[in-house]
Amino acid sequence: MNNFIVKINRREILESIENAAKKEDIQKINVGDTVKLGVLIKEGAKERTQFYEGVVIAKKNSGINKTITVRKVLQGIGVERIFPIHSPKLDSIEIIQRSKVRKAKLYYLRNLSGKATRLKQRFD
Repeated sequence: MNNFIVKINRREILESIENAAKKEDIQKINVGDTVKLGVLIKEGAKERTQFYEGVVIAKKNSGINKTITVRKVLQGIGVERIFPIHSPKLDSIEIIQRSKVRKAKLYYLRNLSGKATRLKQRFD
């Protein structure tokens, strides 16, 4: 009877679940990129896509837990949102512009305004 018991590795189970939930068609997103994200919004029985456009100021984690922080300025007020990349609520990701940055986190953009927040464009 003991010969038929299969030892199950927890890590393998978690990896198989994560691989099933991962999105495969995601472009490489870097800090400093201007992105347009389509977020699924549920209103009553209907669903619609609302677009959120801004600059990626931070990336965190890896694998299925990967998140990006996107900042946009709306009517003179800075708004930041954290998006899990592999979330089913994130419908589409479009990179509008790539920028040349020298830091991994662009938190300094919070203290700047106007022309000072411009980033140099990178051509790939």
